[in-house]
Amino acid sequence: MFKTRLISGIILVILALVLILTGGDVLLLTTLAISYIGMFELYRVFKIEKELPAIIGYLMATIYYINLRFPFIPDMMMFVLGCLVALMFAYVFTYPKYKTEQLLAAFFGIFYVAVMLSYVYQTRQMTAGVYIVWLIFLCSWVCDTCAYCVGKLIGKHKMAPVLSPKKSIEGAVGGVAGTGLLTVLYGNVFKGAMGIDTSGIIALAVICMIGALISMVGDLTASAIKRNYDIKDYGTLIPGHGGIMDRFDSVLVTAPIIYFMFTLLV
Repeated sequence: MFKTRLISGIILVILALVLILTGGDVLLLTTLAISYIGMFELYRVFKIEKELPAIIGYLMATIYYINLRFPFIPDMMMFVLGCLVALMFAYVFTYPKYKTEQLLAAFFGIFYVAVMLSYVYQTRQMTAGVYIVWLIFLCSWVCDTCAYCVGKLIGKHKMAPVLSPKKSIEGAVGGVAGTGLLTVLYGNVFKGAMGIDTSGIIALAVICMIGALISMVGDLTASAIKRNYDIKDYGTLIPGHGGIMDRFDSVLVTAPIIYFMFTLLV
């Protein structure tokens, strides 16, 4: 199991490296494809993955990504309201086929998966984005690895005993600290390319430590949904990891955090 997980992880890193270095439309379309799969996995939990609410969700995700490439929506609140109204139409004119929570899940999935994941692409499009975008994965995947190792070694106090009994407070501290240290190292290596000085590196470390902490919430959110609906994994697409939602649960939350905090602070 560990060998399978390790090999899958290496392949994921290689794919991420190729796609992010390529950037542009290739990354945009790949991110949209990953969003489709993630939404499908999430909608499957609510038994609507092939139903009208899900189809509306996929369509709205497509519109959102087209707008990223060819902006035509003047105010994103129009998009939010458009999603809501479209799902209200589906709810009313098919009543009582769908439950309220299924429509809410369809609406939630658009933003939780497609919109939040899009910030990987949006971060890549920033000035020096080819370097900045890696902070998203550093906050999520590196934090997860550091937290796992520290938790295994010295973890005693449970962080969320009911939701995730294996996660410890010590592991969480180790994950955040490890992320901060690696960010400082990363910042020193690429500070010239990113156009930052020592104070900028410190700011990056703070941003990534906050991102790492929030990434754990993203991980636990995905776990909470699974526990509420008694499922082990969202899918089997990635051997040893589960589905897209199992592997990208923390990335979904971290991506917009890095994008906005970097924009505001750096």
